[in-house]
Amino acid sequence: MNSLGINKSNKNTKVVVAMSGGVDSSVVAALMKNDGYDVTGITLKLYDDTNSSNKGRQCCAGQDILDAKRVSEKLDINHKILFYQKKFKTEVIDSFIDSYTAGETPIPCVQCNQTVKFRDLFKFAKDLNADALVTGHYVSRFNNNGQASMYRAKDQNRDQSYFLFSTSQEQLNYLRFPLGEIDKSETRSIAKNLDLNVASKPDSQDICFVPNGDYSSVIKKFRPESFKPGKILDLKGKQIGDHEGIINYTIGQRKGIKISNNQPLYVININADNNTIIVGSKECLEIKKISLRDINLLGNKEDFKNFISIKVRSTGKLLKAKVSIIDKKADVEILDKETGISPGQACVFYTKDKVGDKVLGGGWIDKTFNNNLST
Repeated sequence: MNSLGINKSNKNTKVVVAMSGGVDSSVVAALMKNDGYDVTGITLKLYDDTNSSNKGRQCCAGQDILDAKRVSEKLDINHKILFYQKKFKTEVIDSFIDSYTAGETPIPCVQCNQTVKFRDLFKFAKDLNADALVTGHYVSRFNNNGQASMYRAKDQNRDQSYFLFSTSQEQLNYLRFPLGEIDKSETRSIAKNLDLNVASKPDSQDICFVPNGDYSSVIKKFRPESFKPGKILDLKGKQIGDHEGIINYTIGQRKGIKISNNQPLYVININADNNTIIVGSKECLEIKKISLRDINLLGNKEDFKNFISIKVRSTGKLLKAKVSIIDKKADVEILDKETGISPGQACVFYTKDKVGDKVLGGGWIDKTFNNNLST
């Protein structure tokens, strides 16, 4: 049994490494090569970055493809580029726009993992007869009797398990995450020691197709008709202002409302059906119950008999909750205080065992409920 848990010698174990052109995936490729595995690096071309002014801080764009190629040449490994722009446009960018125009706050990175990366790249790796698909994600994976489980990473400041909740059991059994048990600082040190050209490259900050975080410009490019003026209402339904398009707002937003009031106003709800924004005080943002759609389970339903932990945003804390699952839907009662939860985000399930915080799956937030209104 080799270090990847595969019953072959290293040199006879073929692995595909997903190489984005960043330091994490480059180090993973180097680790696999140095351990003597038969390595093929795959880089995905997902969008046209010709007009981007922020190429150095994104992924899956032109400069990053060149960086991945240079790393592959230095490591002397095979390198292939897959041109997935059409798939990415249809399944990630269009979905992102649909979600915003429906009054939600989407997470395209989850959809990217769910589709072009862990579905299409997974299939491509299988077609190459690879024994494993290896990525630079910061999550931990442990195997028990042939069944893999996912856990939060050792470096919890870098943990990416929230973005991988939709991974299927079949995919998880095939995937490997070598960085799950090390800190980001150690990854940088490995890259410097190996003299990789990406050792000091900044991490990706923005959504790859949303330069400088200006998501409204992307929506305006593809759906200019989405910018419809409408009413801003208070909690009683009284109009107190106007807006220039619901896509300019997210749940919990304070800045940009442009309404004078004796206390700060926050976006409490976005109603796409009647093109209105509802605002209120910060206290009105507290959410006690959410409904989820498109549930993906990595655990057993027995795991949900007791209280578990959830995350409702990638940078959020673990919250105590009670989850009731029916088919592909779930009702979640949140037992800790949390505010500003938005439809379109993910709710990820965790339980603690002797290994750590185990991922049980998750789902997409469909509705939120508080004492003032439901969305």
